[in-house]
Amino acid sequence: MRTPAGKECAHYYQDFHRGRDVQECRLEKANPQSARWQPGDCSKCPVPDILLANADPDMQLTLTIRPGFMGFFRRLEVVATSRSDGSVISDPYVGKGKDSPALDLFRKALEDTDHD
Repeated sequence: MRTPAGKECAHYYQDFHRGRDVQECRLEKANPQSARWQPGDCSKCPVPDILLANADPDMQLTLTIRPGFMGFFRRLEVVATSRSDGSVISDPYVGKGKDSPALDLFRKALEDTDHD
């Protein structure tokens, strides 16, 4: 669904049908340690870009919103973990990468063309 910032995000939900007024980030809602989500947070959120760059079904994202100094300058922290082994993924835009057989084939093909 399209966020208030204009990006597509699978974790954003809104419903304004027949007088309803529901806007929520379901990713933040799943994290009880996060501050409450506000529609303005979508403009700074890296999750839509991560989902666009990496569609790994094994990757699980956790969003934590932390209020800044005196309630200003809210920070959004995203942690990506692997669902299969629970390890933290250092770069969620790329994913695990090392364990991908397709990526290994691609690297091998690149090495073969470099020697020619």
